[in-house]
Amino acid sequence: MSKIRDINLAGKGKQKIEWVRKNMPLLRSLEEEFKVTKPFKNLKITISVHLEAKTAYLATVMAIGGGDVSVTGSNPLSTQDDVAAGLSTYDGVNVYAWFNATPEEYKEQLIEALGDKPNIIIDDGGDLVNLLHTECKEFLPSVMGGCEETTTGIIRLKAMESEGLLKFPMIAVNNAQCKYLFDNRYGTGQSVWDGINRTTNLIVAGKNVVVVGYGWCGKGIAMRAKGFGASTVICEVDPVKSAEAIMDGFKVMKMSEAAKIGDIFVTATGCKDVIAGGHFNQMKDGAILCNAGHFNVEINIPDLEKLSVLVKEQRNNIMGYQMQDGRWINLLAEGRLVNLAAGDGHPAEIMDMSFSIQALSAIHMIKNHKEFGNHVIDVPEEIDNKVANMKLKAWGVEIDKLSDEQKKYFKSWQL
Repeated sequence: MSKIRDINLAGKGKQKIEWVRKNMPLLRSLEEEFKVTKPFKNLKITISVHLEAKTAYLATVMAIGGGDVSVTGSNPLSTQDDVAAGLSTYDGVNVYAWFNATPEEYKEQLIEALGDKPNIIIDDGGDLVNLLHTECKEFLPSVMGGCEETTTGIIRLKAMESEGLLKFPMIAVNNAQCKYLFDNRYGTGQSVWDGINRTTNLIVAGKNVVVVGYGWCGKGIAMRAKGFGASTVICEVDPVKSAEAIMDGFKVMKMSEAAKIGDIFVTATGCKDVIAGGHFNQMKDGAILCNAGHFNVEINIPDLEKLSVLVKEQRNNIMGYQMQDGRWINLLAEGRLVNLAAGDGHPAEIMDMSFSIQALSAIHMIKNHKEFGNHVIDVPEEIDNKVANMKLKAWGVEIDKLSDEQKKYFKSWQL
């Protein structure tokens, strides 16, 4: 039985789901395949991913594939109530989520979704895995394994694996080439700026943009900032990534220096306190801060609150903090994922690739979980290649193939 905010919003939500369906040809292809093959027949699946239209469509595809699907969010501010309502009307799907849930409500929603006793979990950031290993251990016996969507989630999984604590196998979907090269770089690059621009209604050109972290997400954010005409600065702790950023045409400096010149700050590290304490004292009046990492810990909000003398909403989804000297520092979307808490997330065509990998990886887990052990597993190359070929076909693009002689040459040491 679904628990949502308002079923009367279902019509609008279904309209959103149908729109992304029309623009996700890979998942549509899998939908047609799954109608026949029923890969999830008699299996229960729990999905904890940002609950907007693309996630909803993934859930319906897995339900069409025979699954009994339970869906909840992975961030209280990214759930869209109309989509949750619309999704709850599809056969084989239960939804437990609403926008702006309290921390207690959000946790309860996760627990209710796990209470349906899933065989497969689709996690985004590791909250489902965490609960299954702490407060919800009674649901562990039914779990075959699962898939993790994010860099942050995989970091947590690897830590659990290294300590011998992981109780079931998880596929590191984020590490698939067709995920991080496109979702993290192009998806994050576009959707972060969609969220910033929609929320602030300010120009980017001519401003100093500081991107903290130069992984694939940071690369995409910086590339788009450059395209908008910003002077872009990268802050990093990795010397190789720092050198790469310089050769990509960006300035690199320590946060203590970047704080003095930045107009817009975007964090994308997966770590905590990358903007904190004294950094706020260095910032310009009107500086804009936002986060593109999974958790709202990259910008130290308690530090910002302690340093401020007045906190005031400046505009929808923008909270202003006035410093003792009169400067205002503006925080977008409570420091949560700006592309989802202040936007619609990644474009449909990008998530088409990521969620196709999720669906195919879930099938791979079902078929092989007994052999995997309690480890973090890479997405097989054949799944990456299948999704890439599906994408090329959707674009109407054909590519060359190696001849037998060329294949032999690649495997030989002789000229």
